[in-house]
Amino acid sequence: MTGMLRIALFVLLTLSGAAMATDVKTLASLAPQLKPAIINEALGAVECARQFGIGNSARYLSVIDYTRSSQLPRLWVFDMKKQTLKYEEYVAHGKGSGEDVPTQFSDREGSHQTSLGLFLTDTTYEGGHGLSLRLHGLNRDLNQNAFDRLIVMHGAPYVNPKLAASLGRLGRSWGCPAVRTEVAQPMIDLLKEGQFIYAYGPGIEQSTDCQYEKIAIPPTLLTAQRTPS
Repeated sequence: MTGMLRIALFVLLTLSGAAMATDVKTLASLAPQLKPAIINEALGAVECARQFGIGNSARYLSVIDYTRSSQLPRLWVFDMKKQTLKYEEYVAHGKGSGEDVPTQFSDREGSHQTSLGLFLTDTTYEGGHGLSLRLHGLNRDLNQNAFDRLIVMHGAPYVNPKLAASLGRLGRSWGCPAVRTEVAQPMIDLLKEGQFIYAYGPGIEQSTDCQYEKIAIPPTLLTAQRTPS
């Protein structure tokens, strides 16, 4: 690498880091209950994915903090282009992950546990819970089986804050990030087809290294990359 190229790369990385710092500060001001460190990790994961040609046109980022009680809003949807907050919502976790605050996470089929890490959204379909959004897990160590496990975003009547107050927890899914039925359709319409969802929780540090070996590239993108132009 030439000296000029090193300087250019250093300047590019410095500008990118400065821009991210600004984004973190702005998004944190929009969602005071979401820790800036989590926003920083989410944006870092997005930047990593884009380095490998994933989600370059994504405008929206949903961040879920599974260290918070299920009785509290713990899902935020940001417009990364306009740097605005679109949703602050409740979201369910998997039955196998625990009670009010999930403590166990898995990418194993049949575990009924929530998976952590970065997801890329795909298309929608009408399923048993109505409109549902397919997800591709982008982290080999954490969530690469999400699509095959049918981990999808959907609405569900058990995502009911009033009922949670009497039960001591929100209703739970089989691992899907289920949301209130009232917001499911507009939220899914916003997040479908190539947007990002970042699920934070204990063990997420496995996904912080930006290495090709740790990225699970969705099959559709992998096929496109291998197709001669």
